Parts: sequence; C-alpha cells; structure tokens
Amino acid sequence: MASGSVTHTPRSSVTAIEPPAKALSPLDEELERDEREIHEYGGDDPHPPPAKPHAGEPYVATPPPVRDPQAVTWDGPDDPANPMNWSVRRKWFMTAVCVFATVCVTFASSAPSSALLVLERDFHTSAEVSYLTTTTFLLGYVFGPLVWGPGSELFGRKRTLAVAMVVFTLFHLGQALAHNLQTFFVTRFLAGFFGCAPLVSSGGVLADIWSAETRGVATSIFSASVFIGPVMGPIVAGYIVESGVSWRWIFWVGMIFSGTCTALLLVALRETYVPVLMFNKVKALRKADPEGSAHLYAEIEKQDWTPWAVVQRTLFRPFTMLAGEPILVLVTLYLSLVYGVMYCRKSVRGVPHHLRRPPPLHDRPGRADVHRDRNRHVARRRGQLPLLPALSAPDQGVARIPPAEERLLGAMIGSPAFVVGAFWLGWTGQYASVPWYVPELGAIVLGMGISLIFMSFLSYLVDTYLMYAASAFAANTFMRSLVAAVFPLFTVQMFNRLGVHWASTLLGGVGLLLMPSPFLFYKYGARIREKSKFAPCLDLKIARAMREEEAAAKGEKSTV
Repeated sequence: MASGSVTHTPRSSVTAIEPPAKALSPLDEELERDEREIHEYGGDDPHPPPAKPHAGEPYVATPPPVRDPQAVTWDGPDDPANPMNWSVRRKWFMTAVCVFATVCVTFASSAPSSALLVLERDFHTSAEVSYLTTTTFLLGYVFGPLVWGPGSELFGRKRTLAVAMVVFTLFHLGQALAHNLQTFFVTRFLAGFFGCAPLVSSGGVLADIWSAETRGVATSIFSASVFIGPVMGPIVAGYIVESGVSWRWIFWVGMIFSGTCTALLLVALRETYVPVLMFNKVKALRKADPEGSAHLYAEIEKQDWTPWAVVQRTLFRPFTMLAGEPILVLVTLYLSLVYGVMYCRKSVRGVPHHLRRPPPLHDRPGRADVHRDRNRHVARRRGQLPLLPALSAPDQGVARIPPAEERLLGAMIGSPAFVVGAFWLGWTGQYASVPWYVPELGAIVLGMGISLIFMSFLSYLVDTYLMYAASAFAANTFMRSLVAAVFPLFTVQMFNRLGVHWASTLLGGVGLLLMPSPFLFYKYGARIREKSKFAPCLDLKIARAMREEEAAAKGEKSTV
C-alpha cells in the first residue's frame, strides 16, 4: 500500500495467477487464494487447512476471504521489495547462502567421528561412550526445531538464522577447549541445538523466493546439502588427525568454517518472510505518518501468538500430520533409514579391515579410511548431479501446476540402488580375498541411492504439503535425527557380531521393504493426496473442475 493510502486495495504481487479481464470463477479465486498463501507464508501457514469434499460430492470452491483494505500489502504486482520479484542472480545468491549454512552445520555433526579413537584415549573412556560424540549433536537436531520453527515464524528467517549461527559458532570453543567429557558432550548437544536452524529455516527461504514452477533445481541442491556435509566431515577431519596435529583442530577448523558462513549470512542474507516484511513496512509507515497510518496493520499482528496457539501450530501440528498422513509416515520412515545408514557408515569406517586384521589399540584412522570416505563423497556427487535436471523436470513442463508425483523419479532410481549397494558392499567387504575396489563400487551405488532418495523425497514433501511443508519437515527432521542419533550407539557392535555381510544384509533388507514406496506413491499418490487434510492438491482441484465441466458439456450435448 503506497504511502499509507487506503483509498484502494492493491492486489498482492505474491499471487502467481494474473487475473483475466473478466471476473474470476470460484475455482480461480480459490487457486489464487491458495497460491497467495503459499507465497506469503512459504511452508509456515498459521491457518488450519480448509475442509475437503468427500468422495462423490460435487466440487464446490471455498470462497476467498474478503481482503481488508486496512491490511498493508505490496505496492502493486512489481514491487521490488517482494522477494518473488528479486532478480534470478539474487535468488541464487540467497540459495547459495542457505546451502552453505546447511553444509556447515551438517559438517559439524559427523566430523569428530574420524577422531573417536583419539578422543577415547585422551578422555580415558570406553568406545561406547565415545560414540555419544555424534549422538549428542544429533539430539540437538531433535529438539532444536521446536524453537527455531516458531522463531522463524515470529521473528523472520534472517534474525533466527543469525542468532542461531552466531551461538553455534561460539560453541565450537567449548568443544575445542573441553578437558572433560561432561563439557564436551554438553557443548556438542548445544551446538546441534543451535546448528539445526538452517535445516529448519532454509527451506522456508527457498519457498519465499522461488515459485513452484522454478524451485525444482534449488530444492534439489538444498536437499543434497543435507548429506554433503556429513560426508565431507570425516574426510576433512581424517586429514587433520592423520597430519599429526591435535584432534582439537577439528573444532578450530569447524569454527573457522562456521564463522565464515555466519559472517556471510549476516552481511548477505535479506529477510524473505512476507508477514515479517509487511510488519516492518507497517512500522515504517507509522513512523513516517503516525496519524495517517495509525489504522493500518500487518496480518501478523492479528494472529494468535499466545503460547498455547504457538504450541498447537508448531508442536502439535507436525505430530498430527505424522500420525494421520500416510505419505509423510512412509517418507519419514524411509529417510530415517537412509539418514541412519549415512551416520552408521561414519561409525563403522574400516570395520571390514578391523574384522580381518584387528588393529593395535593405539591405531588411528588412516589414509585408507580417508580415501574411502572421499570416494564415497565423489560417488554421491556423481550420482546426484546428472539427475538434477530430471528431478526438476516439472519446471520445464507445460503444466503450470505439475503433480507432486513428478518429483519421485530420483527415488524410483535411488531405492533399488540403495538395496543393491547395501548387499554389494556387505558381501564383498566381508572377505579379505576380494579386492578393495569391489566393495568401493558398492559404496558408489549405495551413496548414489542415498543421494537420490533424499533429494527426491524432500522435494516431494514440499510439493505435496506446500503451505504446510514446514510442519511436515519438522516431523521428518525430528524422527530422522532421532534415528540417526541412536544408530551410532549400536552399529559397531552390530557389525562386529553379525559380520559386515549380515549387518549390511539387515540394513538392505529394511531398505527392500521400503523400496516400493516411491512406486506406490507415483501410482496412487494423487488419490492419497486427495484424501489428505493438509495437502492442498492444486493440480487435483483443476483436474476435478475440468472433469465436471466436461461432464456438464456432454450432458448439454445429449439433451440437444
């Protein structure tokens, strides 16, 4: 609303459907409302989902709410302050900042796994206790979203990320200077608690700046960053330990990494959350003209911010969705498995060699382990990059609102690759007579499967739940982080007692049970989404209305 004037109601530029010359149909009005909410709230829509018609009932579009002329909105459809109107270069720069932050915090989660033997020696503890190094950090991932989700909704993306990243960087000091396990584990947990903020808020930033038609590649790259960090961590830390310097340099290097990322975020990241931008605009108008702008307000000021309302939106809603959404349940189970396997691989690096040739007690992770991890990292990168155009193929399609199931191509390739890679790696890595490069080829296939499953399913969740994607991601992050936190506590014992072949077979067998999931969703996902309470199903609304129009047209012809 320009200059605080309220003589007319400007149309928000966050809508993706331009109004035609004639009046909009009820369906077009509903679609416009849905897309406006998607663009205004990203995945953090505070409103409850509208009721859907039952099967067999005629489609009746929900009337859009009347827009209050006193509510401040954009200054026309081309308002440069609207993140959707930013240049492509700026959007990609914002995306790169979010990806960099995500790689930084996930890097810290797994890096110390290369120094567990040294930590065990210096802190005079057992191997089982040293495994808590990864577990305590990931437990921070479990509880962090309960704070950073509401924080992002109330204070905006930038403030939340800035505070969390500054504190995350400072907790590297506690880890690097710790002289007892209590201090070390407490600072690890708090680092994970604050470090999970980019995992929670970065997806919202992407939803704020990219439309549904253009966010495919950006979402895929962000999804890849979630596991690139855990893969890079042991590689870099392995070189540090192998160089002969103190294990504490793992955290000094991590602090340099996170400090650089935090400085970049503070300088370069701009606020993107529309409700907060509108609130800032209202404050500026009130300051410039206190009397003339006293009646103006931002929608965020009208929302219920009582503790109970916030708890319902940010805590109850994710678990409500997890209890009643079949798509979210299966995707969360699958991603929890592959996420746990990813951290499992960090805990059992070199186990095949340990089983064949037990090392001396003073042995440390060697160059062979570093090269193996580097090979897996390169394999995952090779597995993901050629398929980025395929994962985002709907962006180039003629349909304005592509079906969410189009995002499942990567998972349909990755799920068999995960199973094959697990069996291959296990049964070739068990025997000393098998050349070293044969199980490494299995690691390539396994890494490719993990990469594709992650990128594909996270994109699928975004396109399925749209304005409620933040709640879906919160539930998914909670469960997969909890599983990943538990995995390091038993994986070494499992591999030692069952052997590499049977332990890998167990993991591959669970993957085999879940392997049909993307294929079932590809075939039946539209039906499941249609019955979902939280999936807006914009594509299905259009298809249903078109079918009814065609049926009505045929009925008219038959009566002539």
